[in-house]
Amino acid sequence: MEFKYPEARRDESKIDNYHGTEIPDPYAWLEDPDSEETKAFVEAQNELTMPFLEKCALRGKFTERMTELYDYPKYSCPYKRGNKYFFYHNTGLQNQSVLYIQDSLDSDPQIFFDPNKLSADGTVSLQMARLSEQCECFAYGLSGSGSDWVTVKFMTVADQKELPDTLERVKFSCLSWTHDDRGVFYNCYPRQEGKADGTETTTNLHQKLYYHVIGTDQSQDILVAEFPDNPKWQSTAEVSDDGRYVLLNIREGCKRVNRLWYCDLQLLPNGIKGLLPWVKVIDNFDAKYSYITNEETVFTFLTNLDAPRSRVINIDLSDCDPTHWRTLIPEHHKDVLDFVTCVNGQFLVVDYMRDAKDVLQLFSLTSGKLLKTLPLDLGTIAGFSGRKKDTDIFYKFYSFLQPGVIYHCDLTSETPEPTVFRQVEVKGFDPSDYQTVQVFFPSKDGTKIPMFIVHKKGIKLDGSHPVLLYGYGGFNHSQQPSYNVAYLIFVRHLGGVLAVANIRGGGEYGETWHKGGSLGNKQNCFDDFQCGAEYLIREGYTSSSKLTIRGASNGGLLVAACVNQRPELFGCGIAKVGVMDMLKFHKFTIGHAWTTDYGCSDNEEEFHWLIKYSPLHNLPLSSSPAPPYPAMLLLTGDHDDRVVPLHSLKYTATLQHCVGRRPGQRQPLLIRIDTKSGHGAGKPTAKAIQEEAHIFSFIAETLGLSWRD
Repeated sequence: MEFKYPEARRDESKIDNYHGTEIPDPYAWLEDPDSEETKAFVEAQNELTMPFLEKCALRGKFTERMTELYDYPKYSCPYKRGNKYFFYHNTGLQNQSVLYIQDSLDSDPQIFFDPNKLSADGTVSLQMARLSEQCECFAYGLSGSGSDWVTVKFMTVADQKELPDTLERVKFSCLSWTHDDRGVFYNCYPRQEGKADGTETTTNLHQKLYYHVIGTDQSQDILVAEFPDNPKWQSTAEVSDDGRYVLLNIREGCKRVNRLWYCDLQLLPNGIKGLLPWVKVIDNFDAKYSYITNEETVFTFLTNLDAPRSRVINIDLSDCDPTHWRTLIPEHHKDVLDFVTCVNGQFLVVDYMRDAKDVLQLFSLTSGKLLKTLPLDLGTIAGFSGRKKDTDIFYKFYSFLQPGVIYHCDLTSETPEPTVFRQVEVKGFDPSDYQTVQVFFPSKDGTKIPMFIVHKKGIKLDGSHPVLLYGYGGFNHSQQPSYNVAYLIFVRHLGGVLAVANIRGGGEYGETWHKGGSLGNKQNCFDDFQCGAEYLIREGYTSSSKLTIRGASNGGLLVAACVNQRPELFGCGIAKVGVMDMLKFHKFTIGHAWTTDYGCSDNEEEFHWLIKYSPLHNLPLSSSPAPPYPAMLLLTGDHDDRVVPLHSLKYTATLQHCVGRRPGQRQPLLIRIDTKSGHGAGKPTAKAIQEEAHIFSFIAETLGLSWRD
C-alpha cells in the first residue's frame, strides 16, 4: 500500500555551519510550535495517521482487552507520617491514583487527596507530594497536560483545608520540609518572555533554591542558594534525619556526579533569612554523593567515588579531610548498589542490582556487616517505605508476570521475616502459562549483553513468532523487569514474544556500563540492540519481517538510529518522544543537561560523534539506492517540554520526503501527535489505554498479525 504524505515546505536556504561542515536544515521552521505553518503540519499529519489507526482491524479488540486487564487494583507501599499511615490506590481504571489516609494499618482508609477531581479528563496530575515532619501540613505539586512545570499548593492534614499559599515556576524541584513544619525548600526558575505552559521551547536556565514560609506569599520567599555564574546548575535541598542540617546537592547535566554543601541550621539564631552560609564539603563534579543518614556530625553517603558500582562511606563533617573518610560497605565485585535507606535507627536496607534483577539485604549501620538477605523472586523492587524513625518497612515487588506484591517486615523482631501485606491478581490472565528467561548474547565487539525474554511456555523456536524488542541505553537508567498489561496482551493474544535488552548506556553494571554507551561510545548502544535483534532471529524466535523495535525518549533515538542503520533488520519501529536532532537538542528547554551523555555539536570533536548517528541527519537521500524502511510510528505530545515535539516533527517530515516517496516503500511512515499530553509522567489511564491500543493495532496491521482468543 502506498501512502500520500502531506507536502511540507522545504527551505533549502537554511544551512547551518558546524566547524566548517555545512548541514542543511530545511524543516527548521517546525521548531516554532506557535506558527500557523507548524500547526497546519501537525493537523495534516494527524488527519493521515488517526484514521489509519482507528481503522486498524484489531484496535477494537485490543482496546477492549486492555481495558479489561488494566482494571485491577493498584497500591503503593503504605508510609507513616506522625501517627498516620498514607498510601496511593487506584481501583483499576481511575485516570489518576488517589492518596488515602488511615489511623492504623488495620483501620478503614479514607480519601485524603483525589487528583481526579481536578480535571474531567484526568490531565491534571499529582507530581510531587510531601507531608511535613509533624504531619500538620501537606505540600503537593500539580502538573497540567503532562508538562514538567509544576504548581505547588498546600493544605492542612487534620481538616484537609486548602491554604492560600501557591508556588509557581517550579520545575525539576525538591520539596523538603524543615522539621519545625514552618516551611519548605523548593526550586524554581526566573520568569521568562512568552508562555510557560509546556508547549514552549525556551531553554531552562538559572534555577534557584528558595525557602517558603507557610502563610506567606511567594513574593516573600527567601532565596537561599543561587549560581549566577553557572546558569545550567540545578540543585536539591534535603533536611537531615535529625532536622539539624540542610544538605545541598548541586549538579550540572545528567551525569551522576554532584557538589555537596551543607548548612547547620542551629547556627542560624534568627532562622532562615537569606542566602545560607553553605559549607562546601565537595566542590567538584568528580563523583555522586547521596545522603543516607547521620549520627550527629558523622554522615553516611552512597557514592560512586572510586567505585563504579557504588559503595557506602562515612564522612565526619567536623573533619572533612578525604583521607579520614571511612568505607562502611565496600563496592561489590559485580553487583550494583542501587539504593540504601536507614531504618529503625540501626539498620541499612540495601538494594543491589544483580544482572538487572534486584537483591534486597539488611546491613548494620554501625559495622556495615551483612545481617540478612530478604527473599525475592526474579524481578524488581518497585516501591519502598521506611525511615530511620520507623520500626518496620514495606517494599513492593513486581516482575514481567507479577503485577505487585507488597511485603511488610517488622525490624524489632530478633529474626525479622517479611510477610505478604498485600497481593494483587489480575483476573483473566494466568501467569503460570508463561515464562521469563534471561539470556546473554554477544555484541559486535564481543561484550556479553543481557536480555530478558518473556513468552508462552512450550513455544517452538521456528522463527514464526512476532517479537517486540524494547531498549533504552542511556543516562545510567537500568531496564529491569516490570509489569505491562499491553505487552502481556501482545504475548497472549498476538502470539508474541517480549524481549528487553539491557544494552550499554544504562546502569545495569554501574558507571562502566553507562560510559560504554555514552558520548563517543554511543554507537555501542545501537550495535548492542541490533545484535539483540540478530540473536532473536538466529535462535528461532522470529524473523526480520515479524520483529518490532520500540523505545521512548533516549529509546526513541535508539529506534530511529537503528532503523536508519539497518532498515532491513526490522518489520516495524515504534519511536516515542524521541531525541532526533542531535545537533540542536541542547538549544531547547532542558536539553542542555543531556550533553553529559551525548556531547554537544558546539564542540568540534563531539559534533563528529553526533553527526554519525543523529536520526534526522542520517536518513537516505530519496535518489540513493537503499532498502525500504519498516513500518514506522512516531509518537509525541504537544505539551512535551522534556523532548520537545520538534524532534519528531522534523524527523517525520524528512522521513516522508526521503523515504516515503520511494516507489518501493510500501509500509506506512506515520506520526501520532497527542494533545494535552507530555513526555509521559502523569498520563491519565484513558489516554494510556488509547495510546497502547493504537501502537499494538498498528503493529498487528502492518505485520499482518491475527488475534488469538
